[in-house]
Amino acid sequence: MSEDSKQIMRSAQCARIILCICEMYGVSIDEATDIYYNSETADMIEEGVADLHCRSDKYLAEEIWKEHQETK
Repeated sequence: MSEDSKQIMRSAQCARIILCICEMYGVSIDEATDIYYNSETADMIEEGVADLHCRSDKYLAEEIWKEHQETK
């Protein structure tokens, strides 16, 4: 898979996770986007740590939300 293809896949997953956060926790798309991009989990997904990109979008949304709640 080319680097461009990998980036497209990561971008699509990012969008799906943000949508999950929005739907699951009743926050706006802007707030969900901020929560996602300010999380360590998002950084680890981007870096390919522990094959997090292989986890379901819902699972990752839950982990990012937990992280967000702990840092409040």
